[in-house]
Amino acid sequence: MALSLDDIAWLFQQKGDAQYSGEPVTQREHALQSAWLAEQAGADAVLVTAALLHDLGHLLNDQGETPTLRGVDDRHQYVALPFLRGVFPDRALDAIVLHVDAKRYLCATRPGYHDALSADSQRSLALQGGVFDAGQAAAFIARPHAADAVQLRLWDDLAKQPGLATPPLDHYLALARTCCLTP
Repeated sequence: MALSLDDIAWLFQQKGDAQYSGEPVTQREHALQSAWLAEQAGADAVLVTAALLHDLGHLLNDQGETPTLRGVDDRHQYVALPFLRGVFPDRALDAIVLHVDAKRYLCATRPGYHDALSADSQRSLALQGGVFDAGQAAAFIARPHAADAVQLRLWDDLAKQPGLATPPLDHYLALARTCCLTP
């Protein structure tokens, strides 16, 4: 069953105050900061929406606090896809599903990136398959929308600032409405 924008708003209302695993912000703060960073960078509505929803899988499949400490990869990048398919364009869905592999790519291709990751991101990296080798990195970046996923990942990494003021969820849901495939 596809999620409506009202369903997404409800999820953030009901579960958005949960701590973003191992980070100093809530799930809602992280989502809003990711979308705000995308918007500030001049991203279009599709990519801002992907930034807002990239971790929606955490809200749909709550694994408790800091699952990486228990050796759990929650595979959150895949969880939301069945609920968003047919609602948003493939470009948004691809950026969401590829943002985890974008971390693996950036670790392989950007000096210092791995060391700058938070402790939780480093733990999840190991659970998600580790750093790409050169062949995996080349294959990844050749995929459709991989460059969008890399940019999304960079915003994701920065969206962990306690107390950062952003526009409210309604602002980003109105933007998401402009790229919805369904009325």
